[in-house]
Amino acid sequence: MTTSENAPADAAAAKALHGIDLAGKAVVVTGAGMGLGAAVAKAAAACGASVVVNDIDRDLAQRCVDEIRAAGGEAVAHPADISVWAQAEGLIERCLDEFGGIDGLVNNAGLHLPKRSWEMDEASVRRTIDVNVVGTLACAGRAIKAMRAQGSGSIVNTTSGAQCGLDYRPDYGASKGAVSSFTFTAALELAGSGVRVNAMAPNVSTAMLDDMVEFMKERGPWTRPDLPPPEHNVGIHLYLLSDRSRHMSGQILGVRGDGELFIGSHPAILEPTARPDGYWTATAIADVIEAGRLAPMQPLGPTVHLRLATPDAA
Repeated sequence: MTTSENAPADAAAAKALHGIDLAGKAVVVTGAGMGLGAAVAKAAAACGASVVVNDIDRDLAQRCVDEIRAAGGEAVAHPADISVWAQAEGLIERCLDEFGGIDGLVNNAGLHLPKRSWEMDEASVRRTIDVNVVGTLACAGRAIKAMRAQGSGSIVNTTSGAQCGLDYRPDYGASKGAVSSFTFTAALELAGSGVRVNAMAPNVSTAMLDDMVEFMKERGPWTRPDLPPPEHNVGIHLYLLSDRSRHMSGQILGVRGDGELFIGSHPAILEPTARPDGYWTATAIADVIEAGRLAPMQPLGPTVHLRLATPDAA
């Protein structure tokens, strides 16, 4: 099924568009008061899931729940600051108490405070890491305990191309690199358990982009990226929450701004490598690199396309 030109107008249209059945599943979505999180919560409910809507803002969380219920879905609001470990655990426990289990967790809540590397300050860095990394790990850790006990479940973390290097995002990019690394580790640990852990990399127009626009305007001319609405990315979440992705774990699935779907690569040691004659001196390392005996240095940034050559490629 291809993506429609416009986002679905209501819950029934969303279910018809995506063709995914989440009936009987209980799903927690963090940071779901607005933007991408709200779009995911509404789409999951439209596809039959019972949803716990989390946001640090009580009114925003309740508004999302009201819209889900008005469309015929089932949802409850649970305001909490997921960067506080006890509150994150309490969020997962609310799902267990309310719906008798947890089948899906979407770690969507995130913070983005743009700065250059030499402009960072302790308060903003710690807040970014607390929300993006600690919040993700705290929610996932409690959910994994419950999912292992029941032998099933899907966790969808939120990463970003910023982990590859991006201007004005030093701490944000670092936090998303940490989320990706956690995704790989948890997936390895949970292999064979029935619990899968993946991540998605969105490209949508949200309040985070609005903040970036205002930030960049103060620094000179900047063209706002032409990104789609949040509803155009929720298909990834629905797929990863559904049984159709039961074979997938430890993967990064994302969408570029132009709509191109991709799977992100894992960190890896590149070939060729080199062996020392005794041990590596600084001069020996320089000689090997200058002679081209190691894999080439890698390009920076999230816009680099990595293509796999086909057998008949020239």
